[in-house]
Amino acid sequence: MQPTRQRLPGELSFLAVLLLASLFLLWTAYGISKFESLTSAGAFPMFAAAIMVVCAVLILRDAARSAPTETRAGESLAAQFVRRLTPPVVVGFTVAIALYMVLLQPLGFLLASYLFLVVSMALLGSRRWGLNLLVSALALAAIYGIFQTVFSVVLPSGTLLQGLFNGAAT
Repeated sequence: MQPTRQRLPGELSFLAVLLLASLFLLWTAYGISKFESLTSAGAFPMFAAAIMVVCAVLILRDAARSAPTETRAGESLAAQFVRRLTPPVVVGFTVAIALYMVLLQPLGFLLASYLFLVVSMALLGSRRWGLNLLVSALALAAIYGIFQTVFSVVLPSGTLLQGLFNGAAT
């Protein structure tokens, strides 16, 4: 016998938004060429969006039939939804990625990426700091070598460090 699946907090709302987004994409795809023929520009996008709509309806139907997850004593559905969607690792990585994006321009690719890699390893639970520092340096050296020399990609050098070195040279 298959165990009954319990509906997660916020699952119905998410699936309803997914269905609305699928319907919007179907309508947008229809606007490309009004489905003039199977070889028209909008045929494949309409087909893909129609499959999304059908799948969203089926998943929504199954979720609506399943029993809701029992809430903890004194915890609202909204609080349980937030708790399940925002575990500390996800919040930590979101903050780390945001900081990486902000620091990439002033610190440059090398320093910002190195700090991001070290912090990421710590967020994932590694407490071997020496190994973290070494692996981050080796991975970054490989990435830098490949992108700089093989692909000839110009990586950000950083405005903060340029200002420090240019000020020291004058």
